[in-house]
Amino acid sequence: MVLVCILSLMGCSPDKNEYKHPKGIIYCSEGNPASFNPQLDTSGTTVDVSSHQIYDRLLDFDLVTGETVSGLASSWTTSEDGLIYTFQLRKNVEFQNTSYFTPTRSFDADDVVFSFNRWRDKNHPYHYVSGGRYPYINSVGLADLISDVKRINRYRVEITLVRAESSFLSNLATDFSIILSAEYADQLQAAGTPELIDTQPIGTGPFKFKSFRQDRYVRFDAHPQYWRERSSTGQLIFDITPSSSLRLAKLMTGECDSMAFPTHSQLDIIRKRKELILDEKPGLNVGFWAFNTTKPPFDNPEVRKALAMAIDKNALMEAIYFGSAIPAASIIPPSSWAFQPDSKSSIYNPLGAAKLLRENGIEEGFSMTIWAMPVERAYNPNAMKMAELMQRYLRDVGIQANIVSYEWSTFRARLNQGLHDSVLIGWSADNGDPDNFFRPLLTCSAIESGTNRARWCSKEYDTLIDKALTYTNQEDRAYFYSKAIELINEKMPLMPIAHAFRYQAYRDNVTGIEINPYGGIQFRNVSKQ
Repeated sequence: MVLVCILSLMGCSPDKNEYKHPKGIIYCSEGNPASFNPQLDTSGTTVDVSSHQIYDRLLDFDLVTGETVSGLASSWTTSEDGLIYTFQLRKNVEFQNTSYFTPTRSFDADDVVFSFNRWRDKNHPYHYVSGGRYPYINSVGLADLISDVKRINRYRVEITLVRAESSFLSNLATDFSIILSAEYADQLQAAGTPELIDTQPIGTGPFKFKSFRQDRYVRFDAHPQYWRERSSTGQLIFDITPSSSLRLAKLMTGECDSMAFPTHSQLDIIRKRKELILDEKPGLNVGFWAFNTTKPPFDNPEVRKALAMAIDKNALMEAIYFGSAIPAASIIPPSSWAFQPDSKSSIYNPLGAAKLLRENGIEEGFSMTIWAMPVERAYNPNAMKMAELMQRYLRDVGIQANIVSYEWSTFRARLNQGLHDSVLIGWSADNGDPDNFFRPLLTCSAIESGTNRARWCSKEYDTLIDKALTYTNQEDRAYFYSKAIELINEKMPLMPIAHAFRYQAYRDNVTGIEINPYGGIQFRNVSKQ
């Protein structure tokens, strides 16, 4: 298949010189971004193309230690009660100058106040622009946590919380806590085109947006006044290539410098080619099978447990991951300090599953759907094949499983409407705090934001998660998280399947690429010889 793609590329690749640049980096990405504001969408495709290319945040993560470090905020202080955070902002940070916007001032406190108030204040003029949904921010309750964002002076901002939360600073460093230009927003509002803030973006990041062609590419130029050290890369191209085999073919022929999501069957091919490099790191992620707990009979925990017992997870690991993942006993990966090594998830027991199903009124021939992602993700590189395997296991216990899939944006939209019986999907952490798994995946507030795919709402679970955040000591927090894991295993809103390794493939003349364990890919320090 790879050979066929290579021959196709050599013979008839359209417009292949359309975005070539001698000092540019071309990245073969897997799909179209939903917008150019990662706050509006939790999809990795949107995050990759926007978060670290166009924007900066007040805080960042050290990719080695995982610690929160300074970003647009050069320093910060916290009050003794943990309720007031004061951020000192950097001076002489310039916004991007593009064909559609020329800034007249540098970054300051007004931009921070605007950026935070847009998603936290429903009366803000920009809150409902582009739909008014901020999935990640709402899923972790960040908007409700902040009571005030105040400009102290041009380069100092004070943020007041309703209650102290140990994960607050970590959330400010995620891909979603980007800083927008208040001046640009004012210009768009005056022109009557506020929606352009998310499709013709402006930030302080290392690359400025130039153009986007659906299903073709996204083009960026370097931001010459960028405030941090960066590579000499003059242009960055996201070459939109949904086919993994075609992405690999482009990488092998040099038409792309790096590629997204190499499939596990491609890893050995990449390793064997001397001109290609494959980096690998343990992933802060989890792939899972979520049940729609708002629809009978999936509202019955005993039915959910029976369905989970019908699946041989070890067989899924062998057929889908090819040794590049470890089985998941809970939603928390082993690399997290909240990991519980004695957690016990479902055990394959088809006879017990059939018996439990019959006892709960599920007769042979019962029909259900498994929704399978149409895209590849590290936590599930082939959801369709996994669904087909699960279909056979469920048939053995008298369940007729029908597989459903759509184009990715349609898939996500219908999933948000709760039309599924169950879905194969997953989650990649945005920071190293375990709250980043517990809160977005299963709290009641995360249902509306669309990250709680099980649509499970448990007041007991929410109380445990809220209590964990009142402590700063990891040992104290871990106690509440262990109780939350026990509750998940008892009620089974989802079946954890795997924690996958993360891979990054690129050509050997490219330097500076690092696997970001906390989210989107970064090209600021990437160069090509």
